[in-house]
Amino acid sequence: MSLSLEVAGRSDVGRVRPSNEDYFGYDEQLGVFVVCDGMGGHAAGEVASQIAVDTVLSFFRQRKPSVEEHALLDDAPLGARLLAEAVKKANDAILDYAEEHKNTSGMGTTLVAARFCNGLFSIANVGDSRIYLFREGQLLQLTEDHSLVMEQVRRGMITLEQAKRSSAQNIITRALGTDESTLPDLGEFPAQGGDVLLLTTDGVLRHVDDTEISSILLQLPSLQAACDTLIDAANEGGGEDNSTCLLVRVRNGVAKVESAESDEACVPAALAP
Repeated sequence: MSLSLEVAGRSDVGRVRPSNEDYFGYDEQLGVFVVCDGMGGHAAGEVASQIAVDTVLSFFRQRKPSVEEHALLDDAPLGARLLAEAVKKANDAILDYAEEHKNTSGMGTTLVAARFCNGLFSIANVGDSRIYLFREGQLLQLTEDHSLVMEQVRRGMITLEQAKRSSAQNIITRALGTDESTLPDLGEFPAQGGDVLLLTTDGVLRHVDDTEISSILLQLPSLQAACDTLIDAANEGGGEDNSTCLLVRVRNGVAKVESAESDEACVPAALAP
């Protein structure tokens, strides 16, 4: 049975920040979804996040991808390699813009991106925005934060609770626009009917824990209602940062993989009614 996708998204400035440096975008027909959280100040953060989103979307809209540049990623699935190339183009575009506009020097952005093709989701991550999979009532974190505090947690230096209270939780160890060689973490997995993919920035995650996310996704009947509730919960918790979430639900049966070997055979996702 063929699959269709249902999509909803929302971004909010929050209750503290003067402007919104988050940015998100998607192309339902191509099955591409991107969420970014910019940094850099003086409006540069919002420039970086928009450049990243627009570049990834344009990559899949305007040209046939080529993966020859990614010898280091030869062991990754083809779909993930194509997404990695799109992210590399986004990184290059941010660096080029900063070179031409000296007042934006030092700007950067996190990025989480997903692409649905041939019954598979490919995902990419740079920074501390996250992708979750909600499947059969269980919430699974698919990405690993590139942040100082989470690195300390992984090394056993501090606990997760200590990380949530740390004054260093804003320190990112990997971001687009900071280094020419920045590469994303990649993943790929088969989709199935009923899956919900959540792409979100840390402005939501600061105030809404995994248990509450699960409850919201389980109880609310529509994706837009779930987006609104997640953002409202982040604001009610303090709204210390911009908050953005993008939800993608897979509908209509079990995923059918048309071709796991050739991305050129990719069948665009049907639009949900």
